[in-house]
Amino acid sequence: MTDRQRLEQLIKNRHCCITVSTTDEEYVLVQLREIAIEAGREIWQWTVTDGLRDALLEGEREVPQTDHPAAALFHLTRNTTGASFCIMLDLPGHLKDERTLRTLREAIEYFNRTGGTLVLIHAAGEIPPAIAAVSTAFEVSFPDKEELAAILKETTRKIASERHVTVNLSKQGLNAIVRNLQGLSRRQARRVLTDAICDDCRLDEQDVNAVLVGKRNALSGAGMLQYVESPVDLSDIGGLNRLKQWVLQRKPAMDNEEAIKYGLTPPKGVLMLGVQGAGKSLAAKAVATAGQLPLLRMDVGSLYDSFVGQSERKLREALKQAEMMAPVVLWIDEIEKAFASAASASNDGGLSRRMFGSLLTWMQERTASVFLIATANDIEALPPELLRKGRFDEIFFVDLPRLEARQQIFEIHLKKRKRDPKQFDLAELASASDGFSGAEIEQAISSSLYDSFANHVDLKTAHIVEAMRSSPPLSVTMAERVKALREWAIERCVPAD
Repeated sequence: MTDRQRLEQLIKNRHCCITVSTTDEEYVLVQLREIAIEAGREIWQWTVTDGLRDALLEGEREVPQTDHPAAALFHLTRNTTGASFCIMLDLPGHLKDERTLRTLREAIEYFNRTGGTLVLIHAAGEIPPAIAAVSTAFEVSFPDKEELAAILKETTRKIASERHVTVNLSKQGLNAIVRNLQGLSRRQARRVLTDAICDDCRLDEQDVNAVLVGKRNALSGAGMLQYVESPVDLSDIGGLNRLKQWVLQRKPAMDNEEAIKYGLTPPKGVLMLGVQGAGKSLAAKAVATAGQLPLLRMDVGSLYDSFVGQSERKLREALKQAEMMAPVVLWIDEIEKAFASAASASNDGGLSRRMFGSLLTWMQERTASVFLIATANDIEALPPELLRKGRFDEIFFVDLPRLEARQQIFEIHLKKRKRDPKQFDLAELASASDGFSGAEIEQAISSSLYDSFANHVDLKTAHIVEAMRSSPPLSVTMAERVKALREWAIERCVPAD
């Protein structure tokens, strides 16, 4: 059902108090006004700046001395008909006042008796437990492809009415822009489109990337899902050949109607275990690059909230947003730390277990093309449920790079630092770096560059070799742990390279 249909159903079923947490305030107000007009019911709106007024007639029927929410609620329970709609904007911050909280509870009882509807709309703040217990939370949906296409046309027309806009967009480009807008709220989508069009007063294929950049910025501010830049070409990633091939084989089945008709379901994802610093994060980027999909990283730390129930709500919202952006790669880094208490007794009141349970349920039941990548270092900290067959399509082990992969890694990092790899003995470097991870190879190059710059000499192969000899790798300093990890993975995981 649409948001309007769901709201109408709640009102028809006499839910006397509906709470809406959203930044798309105007969108919800439009839905409520249309419902009120169609039903022939009066609708009142309260803000701390204007007090109580008629929500349909601007500047009409304003009630004096109702800027305080308690006064407005008192007026509503004494002077409105039973079938009224009453909207309170940004009320949670005022509910710390016991008088306001008490008046709100009495108002809810009044609307429950008379058949009216009280709607609390807010972008921030928490609903007190006493109110949450007698109200119904309403979640605003993200716009689908059809609505986003309409928002694109509406935004373009509005800008074109104010200035000259050149439109040169193919159907493929239009679909790409709409796809890149998925997962944004209506307000965010309009803002991103406005910035992309007004930048050069054009709407063309170039705006596909502009929209993607705007979306990245919008989501970075949201906190829970963060865009991660991934290499544009697989040649920028050394090794991981088996993982790359595995992803390329499954890429055609992502968000593909023909694959569904054939009997395939979109691939669920992979769990990547490995030696610390061996390149699991790079492997996540390799998956996104191979599949030509945007990469989102879930900041699990931002999900945890001190208020009861809010952590679970944030997780649901983050997963819902990821689904709306499908096809997409969702990356949960160091998942064993994110849900550490789920595998053992804890003092967090069972929060980690509930959060982990919600994630497992979503992993099992989702239908959208969200490819999940989970990375982990500590196998013992992983809850057994995560390793059960069906949670992931495959479990890969990311080991330290082999000789050929190390040579590729040296070549890549030397190019990044404006050095010609042909001027270096890559075979010698690869041989000297046995046991080094990709991150340690990069650090050796960086360290030798600092030394060469300080001594006013050009970087040579010998400088890099010396940097590696002076700093032993993790595989040496933690040899026992690395050996145990490799032995565990022999019969349980698929090598990524």
